[in-house]
Amino acid sequence: MGLKKRTKRHFFQRSKPYNRFMNQLALWTSEVSLPAPVVNVAQIPQRSPFRYPGGKTWLVPHIRVWLNSVKKPRTFIEPFVGGGIVSLTVAFENLSDHVIMVELDKEVAALWQTILSDDNEWLAERILSFDISNETVRDELATAPATRRDMGFQTLLKNRTYHGGILAPGSGVLKYGENGKGVKSRWYAQTLAKRIRNIAHVRDRITFIEGDGIKVIKKYAAQKTAAFLIDPPYTAGKNGKRAGKRLYTHFELDHDELFRQAEKIKGQLLMTYDNADEVKEMAERQGFETGLISMMNTHHATMQELIIGHDLGWASSL
Repeated sequence: MGLKKRTKRHFFQRSKPYNRFMNQLALWTSEVSLPAPVVNVAQIPQRSPFRYPGGKTWLVPHIRVWLNSVKKPRTFIEPFVGGGIVSLTVAFENLSDHVIMVELDKEVAALWQTILSDDNEWLAERILSFDISNETVRDELATAPATRRDMGFQTLLKNRTYHGGILAPGSGVLKYGENGKGVKSRWYAQTLAKRIRNIAHVRDRITFIEGDGIKVIKKYAAQKTAAFLIDPPYTAGKNGKRAGKRLYTHFELDHDELFRQAEKIKGQLLMTYDNADEVKEMAERQGFETGLISMMNTHHATMQELIIGHDLGWASSL
């Protein structure tokens, strides 16, 4: 089953008052049904060293369809990059000439800056030489980082050994982990070092900005050759606000302002959000199309993620 989009032809099958109402509604928003199969994330190349709450590995096949359906963007911009799996995929698969990754969190930014700099090899060797245990993790994290690359290593260590990869205050080190392995259960030194070294091969295609994602959107909104993936690590809606505070250090965001700035984007645009009524209302106010894609959460439960854009016609092939 492909794209389902409201058109006037459908409305004329109803009564005239109904038609007038629905035609007016159609001027503001369209709904797209995307009954694509749930993505098996095990089949997606794992390029990021992060374990990230709200990670977008499941979105990668849809990103490929989206970007391959349009003229190749000169710049792909991810204003809230987080774990970066989508930006890395775009860089590795040459889906855009250049990639701009933006992150406000200073710890996450420190790790990306280390990976994308000449300290890349230092980080890979640091991972391989680190003798991981509960004691060594506690000792390392009790030491204030002296340099940016030290902060980057500590960020990765927290991300791989904290519950759910959560870096926000209140999170803590795994006690049991998988099969009782504790902190070792997510610390695959060889794999992590390999991913970091692989990123070095494409780092000339990537620019990293530590800063405010909305400001970056404003800066590049007028560029018709740009493509934006806007996936804010802040959840909107009554329940989302509490979840955001638990998962992210920077959990507060002016969602209305984000939507206002997104509406000004002249290039390609895809937004992803929790499927919340408040988000749909914001999308409608700015005249966006909306759709739902099935995803699987960390507890292996199938959920639906909201996607938003100026034109979701590319999704007809899903």
